[in-house]
Amino acid sequence: MRIILGRCLLLCCLCIPALGAEPPPSNARRPSDDVALRRWLENMVWFHRFSDEEITAAIGLTTDEIAAAKSRWKIRPDNAPPLPGDKLFVLPYPGGRHPRIGFLEGAIDPQRETKVSVFTPWHDPHAARADYVVVDVPEAIWSNLGLTYLAHTHVPTIWSKQGITLEPLEWQVGKDGHLTLQRRLPNGIEYRSVVVPMQDHVRMQMTLANGTDETLTDLRVQNCVMLKGAAGFTEQSNVNNINRLPYAARHDPSGKRWIITAWKPEHRAWANKRCPCLHSDPKFDDCLPGESRTIEGWLSFYDGIDIDAEFDRIDATRWWLPTDE
Repeated sequence: MRIILGRCLLLCCLCIPALGAEPPPSNARRPSDDVALRRWLENMVWFHRFSDEEITAAIGLTTDEIAAAKSRWKIRPDNAPPLPGDKLFVLPYPGGRHPRIGFLEGAIDPQRETKVSVFTPWHDPHAARADYVVVDVPEAIWSNLGLTYLAHTHVPTIWSKQGITLEPLEWQVGKDGHLTLQRRLPNGIEYRSVVVPMQDHVRMQMTLANGTDETLTDLRVQNCVMLKGAAGFTEQSNVNNINRLPYAARHDPSGKRWIITAWKPEHRAWANKRCPCLHSDPKFDDCLPGESRTIEGWLSFYDGIDIDAEFDRIDATRWWLPTDE
């Protein structure tokens, strides 16, 4: 899938920090204007079901500011709109709630700009608890240069070793609900991530452009599907997991509900029970200076017991073939 992608209102003292205001909590990002504030509140209250403490951790507002803004726009858990019926529902993940249950020491200060929430077909927008997975696109990129990108703090990257901090970014939301994020690294490497909700699956794509003067090799990518928010999939065990390259899948205790992910060109399929999470990790082909490479991804949900037949059905769609949009 070859995709080329990205109210002006008076600012309000409810949402915009005044001069001299206390800085927000670490890793929180205050919205730039009322439009952004309303969008994030709808995201967190209606769909992710965040507490006020989690909202503060995500966007840095005080409890009083949150209450005033929710009242102003009448944003309450009990008036959440229904999810779209024609495709899966995808939102930028707001941060503020760690997307993992365990192995938190391996994901310190997770960056929200790589993370999207995909709500399960079983999600009830009026339930007290949201039902979703968080997909890191990407969690990490390795190359012959070393660890070239990491979406949290864990081990040193080629940038942290140089004392370079990458600027925070945000997903761009298209009118049809697709999400796009593009980052240019200090050495000229650029990657673009695209997440497109479809009727029965989510298509994902990453493109890497080599703006350096040397060939990039060993371009391994780690894309993570974190299961903390998905009811029935949070057991810290791999006993319910099945890997059949390029597919990584996990079922709930009933054995009748599945989460499936895949990327091509495939490199390995695995899972970390401590998180818990699923991985189908791809690998870019070697990339000469001035050239670009693309990898394709898939995420879906399945009701049934014949997972091999479902893998075959997905294969038959030939989802990994690039198309223009």
